[in-house]
Amino acid sequence: MQLLHIGTYFTSEQAPESVPSVGSTLDDDAVRALHAYPTDVDRPWIRTNFVASIDGSVTANGKSAGLGTPADARLFGILRELCDAVLVGAGTARAENYGGVSLSTEAKARRVAAGLAPVPTIVVVTASGSIDADSRLITDTEVQPVVLTSAAADGSKVAALRAAGATVIEVTGESVSTGDIVATLSDLGFRRILCEGGPGLFGQLVSDGAADDLCLTISPMLVAGEAGRIAHASDAADAPMHRVHVLGDADGTLLTRWVRRP
Repeated sequence: MQLLHIGTYFTSEQAPESVPSVGSTLDDDAVRALHAYPTDVDRPWIRTNFVASIDGSVTANGKSAGLGTPADARLFGILRELCDAVLVGAGTARAENYGGVSLSTEAKARRVAAGLAPVPTIVVVTASGSIDADSRLITDTEVQPVVLTSAAADGSKVAALRAAGATVIEVTGESVSTGDIVATLSDLGFRRILCEGGPGLFGQLVSDGAADDLCLTISPMLVAGEAGRIAHASDAADAPMHRVHVLGDADGTLLTRWVRRP
């Protein structure tokens, strides 16, 4: 993985020798440094991570994993290591058969040394409460998830999730708003957020001005078909972004990072 471009956003106050030079090969420590969360925010900073094909498809054969490359998998693990919580919509959790976050002993030690919990918590957003209590989210995890749902959720499903050990937080109304998400993350003490989709949840965050940071991997393949894009919402929203850096791998994978303009 090489650094192809770097901007000044988030790097202007760093010592010049700590910023990698364009064309340099990056080890994992350098990749972690390039994706460090800002330290001067007083609310949850929401980063989203997506992979898309060259022609904009968010899935191949129905799953984002079909677009994966070794470089994308490497970055995926690093981004999870850096966050307090992984935020995901229920549809994506079901489609991708989510379990809990799994980290190496070394990654856990780095997190603890940085003042983080050993393993990040998965926070699932589902207005209907439609998460099975026997799914991998509940049964294959070191840290039980937080399920953020609405007052309209199925009571029996909520009860089953709580009985299985999940923390279920119900908000008023029939939907889970962006304000509900941000307030819940803040109340839980989570500041470094990694949103892994899906497109509906990301579109909601974009529309409401809560998408702070996007790590977008462009997979070197064309897909065509009818697959969707990384974000969708009922109305379009303008959200200008800064290009922070572009990384590249020998197989053609491009890994980009963008942050919202203040």
